[in-house]
Amino acid sequence: MKIERSTVGTVDVLKPSAALIEDDATDFTKLLLARLKSPNPRVVVSLQDVPYMDSTALEGLLDGSDELAQRAAALKLAQVPPTCREILELTGLAGRFRFFEEVQDAVRSYL
Repeated sequence: MKIERSTVGTVDVLKPSAALIEDDATDFTKLLLARLKSPNPRVVVSLQDVPYMDSTALEGLLDGSDELAQRAAALKLAQVPPTCREILELTGLAGRFRFFEEVQDAVRSYL
């Protein structure tokens, strides 16, 4: 699995490009949590190229959300495909995240 990482100003944008399942979901979670350990994490996760996610991916996103909640912040997800959005809603987890249509909107929300 490829995870594109870019920086827009002071915001890291993580963009996985495959289904977030099993080992790929674990690798993504490790990268996400490592970035969130910084003193002032500003992270946007673009799910545009993620057609599906499993429970391992959901746990990873929740771990990231919990890490940010300790700092009174929320994990920002951008370009979430309908299937992934539905998975988050059906599991009752959608309220734990902030959703944005475009990466640029999520990045601007840090201003």
